Amino acid sequence: MKRIRTILIILFSLLLLSNAVVYSEKSIPEEIEQLERKVEELHSQKIYSEAIKYQQKALSLLEKKFGPNHPEVATSLSTMADLYKDQGQYKQAEPLYERALGIREKTLGPDHPDVATSLNNLAVLYYHQGQYKQAEPLCERALDIRKKTLGPDHPEVATSLSTLAVLYNKQGQYKQAEPLYERALGIREKTLGPDHPNVATSLNNLAVLYRNQGQYSRAESLYERALDIIENIQGPDHPDVATSLNNLAVLYDKQGQYSRAEPL
Repeated sequence: MKRIRTILIILFSLLLLSNAVVYSEKSIPEEIEQLERKVEELHSQKIYSEAIKYQQKALSLLEKKFGPNHPEVATSLSTMADLYKDQGQYKQAEPLYERALGIREKTLGPDHPDVATSLNNLAVLYYHQGQYKQAEPLCERALDIRKKTLGPDHPEVATSLSTLAVLYNKQGQYKQAEPLYERALGIREKTLGPDHPNVATSLNNLAVLYRNQGQYSRAESLYERALDIIENIQGPDHPDVATSLNNLAVLYDKQGQYSRAEPL
């Protein structure tokens, strides 16, 4: 009986060891994680050429370890595309985003939240190039996926609502944009709290919409609230505070309130 128990313990231990090995094979190697941390650091410093070199190496290692059609490879491709997009190199970014989308659809299914992320990435890329009609159906599909998989009040749903509203706003379709911005703001206030940076973003979005329609008093109160949030979180010397002050100055200037605009 003792011998049987000993054999069972050994077999169980071997099973645990086997699972650990499998997990190790599926996890990201430390070398790749270090490269990705370096890319993030360089990206934040806007040292794009160096960041791309490190990202290319990380991508190559991921493809060797997991194969060319793994979700981790899709994530790496998206990071590479971000680096190009942030430099305005849209033609280099587009095929990377498209390949990432294809991998995610194939490996995760067409309704996975990561597919929505890829759709949103492509939509933003088209937006920056003024290709609004190409961006719109991607935004709508991303929004549908996120509502279905994450629920109607998830912060990622707010992101999709905002992206779609930006497209409408840019085309002068203010009536279509307004309820989307308002819905995004409501979700963010509810899920993230009234003083979150993303709430400030939503307030700014709505303020721009009202400013574009000449509704300056409505825009002013939103800009002021956004400024308060950013100052409290980032401090008075942060670049985002300067941007908010400039938004208010532009608004005062449009109303001919030059004495209020000048000190900002």
